[in-house]
Order: sequence, then structure tokens, then C-alpha cells
Amino acid sequence: MNRRQFLKGGLVGGAVLAAGGAWVVWRDVRDADASSPPRDRIAEILSGIAPVLLAGALPADATQRSSALASVTVGVKEVIAAFPPAVRSEVNDLFRLLDIRIARRLLTGISTTWRDADPSDVKAFLERWRWSRIALLQTGYFALHDLVLGAWYANESAWAQLGYTGPPNVE
Repeated sequence: MNRRQFLKGGLVGGAVLAAGGAWVVWRDVRDADASSPPRDRIAEILSGIAPVLLAGALPADATQRSSALASVTVGVKEVIAAFPPAVRSEVNDLFRLLDIRIARRLLTGISTTWRDADPSDVKAFLERWRWSRIALLQTGYFALHDLVLGAWYANESAWAQLGYTGPPNVE
């Protein structure tokens, strides 16, 4: 094999790898077909992250816990909807990135779906992002942290656990 054949083989191999990678990303990002309802990417991601960030604060009862997590998801979506367009776009980009299987695996180390993710793996990923030298990963951590905790503690049902009776009645 001479140098020219080696370079051609490398180019062909690179093109095949790039095409395969593009196909994997396209497959992960594309929406479901028209006959099925669209996936709720934010709810799926929060199903893995919120229980870890709210460890110890969620109710022990499975039904109450599920209801509490659903209210957190609704709260996060409401906050995102209230953001200015530029911020809303950045937060949605973060959730899109965490939804792509290969990006999730590379950036978080989580190879399963968010619903099936091991809480210890999610906690490890959050800690890595929290203490990362890369400012963008720290920003991603704090965005997830603040959205989830803000939605949780903005909900009146969480106040009783804190002993907070609510805002004072000023007349």
C-alpha cells in the first residue's frame, strides 16, 4: 500500500464514519411519525434528574411522589415558557442535547434512557458538571439545578415540609 492508497482509504473510512454518525444523530433527534404523539423530552429528562436533585424532599408514597414529580415538570415548563426568547432557546438546546443518545453518553456517561438511569449515575454526572473546569458544563448544571429546585419550592405543597406557612398577608 502506498501513501496515496492510504489517504484514499482514510478519506473513504472517514466519510463512512461521518455518514453513520449523522444517521445516528438524525435517528435520535427526529420526531416520532405523524401517527404517534410527540415525545415530551423535558419530562423524560426530568424523570431521571429531578429525583436525584430532590433526594430527601420528595414524598415516600409512590403516588404522591409521582404527582410531585409531575408538578415539578409542569413548573419547569412554565418557567422556561416565561423566559425571554434567547434564554428559552438556550435552555431548550440543553434539553435537546441531553436527549440525543450519543451526546448523553459522551457528556453525562449515561447510556440508558433517562427513565431507566441509575440514580447514582445521574448523581455522579451532576457532580461532574457542577465541579467541571468547563464553564459551559457548570452553567448546564446550575440551569438544571435551579429549574428543578425552583419549580419544587414554588409549589405550595412543598412548603409544609419546610415549615413555611406561605407569604404574609399584607393588606
